[in-house]
Amino acid sequence: MPTVLHVGRYRFYFFSNEGEEPPHIHIKAAEDQAKFWLDPIALASNYGFQAHELNEIERIVREHQVEFLEAWHEHLD
Repeated sequence: MPTVLHVGRYRFYFFSNEGEEPPHIHIKAAEDQAKFWLDPIALASNYGFQAHELNEIERIVREHQVEFLEAWHEHLD
């Protein structure tokens, strides 16, 4: 479960066995979890984050999209 980035309380990571799915990033903070597709960026699932937190997370995903995609392809391709 490689962690790609920490921002504040958010941890951005992916699982090593997810190569069958399109590129995406998981986000966890305490008990809250979400998943964003990376190309195009879109919320895939949310378990506990409030709307304002999802907006902040999406902003971070957009800011680090290239980094996340590079990490995905480096690890899973």
